[in-house]
Amino acid sequence: MRDVYNQQLEQLHTQMVRMGGLCEKAIASSVKMLTEEEAKAEVLQAQVLEMDGEIDEQEREIENLCTKLLLKQQPVATDLRRITAALKMITDLERIGDQASDIAELADWIRTNAAAEEIEHLRQMAVEAIRMVNDSLDAFVRLDLELARKVIVYDDVVDGWFGRIKEGLIDRIAADRQAGEACLDVLMVAKYLERIGDHATNLAEWVEYAITGMRSKDGAFPQVERR
Repeated sequence: MRDVYNQQLEQLHTQMVRMGGLCEKAIASSVKMLTEEEAKAEVLQAQVLEMDGEIDEQEREIENLCTKLLLKQQPVATDLRRITAALKMITDLERIGDQASDIAELADWIRTNAAAEEIEHLRQMAVEAIRMVNDSLDAFVRLDLELARKVIVYDDVVDGWFGRIKEGLIDRIAADRQAGEACLDVLMVAKYLERIGDHATNLAEWVEYAITGMRSKDGAFPQVERR
């Protein structure tokens, strides 16, 4: 029985990594649409939508696996927290997939109307958001508390990019009121990326819970120094 239990825990890790990898790829592909020609962008959009469906399917499969583990294996202590954390984390991962799809829907308009600098800033912001998702999943599999807390602090970097993009758009609208519609779409994509960073932070906080039984957002830990 213990061998089956360990195999199921390993399967949980594998599926969580797969779901996270799909989320990372969906973000990267949706943002890549901003710099591709129309035909290539259409292919990427189809891929993002397909990945969103796969992410939804992974959510259902992981939820079923966690339910089996809880009901049949009756885990305790760290294993119980890890499974509970996984159930929480897949909700955030599913929402990340949705937001990648939302970015893909706006990409065509932004590609032809946004300034090159704005697109580059969105691209860099996406790189940071993807890093947060990747590190959160890595921390979950390795039960790495230090890495999880680094992700939480790193959310300031993504927030910083959002502020920089927003300020740039304000300046652009002030100089050219006709650019308002394009600027709003750029701001919307930046907001989706900021939310992805927030979801990645949630992932890291659930890793904290899996390891310690507490989350720093609940005031259980002293504030980490932010640089």
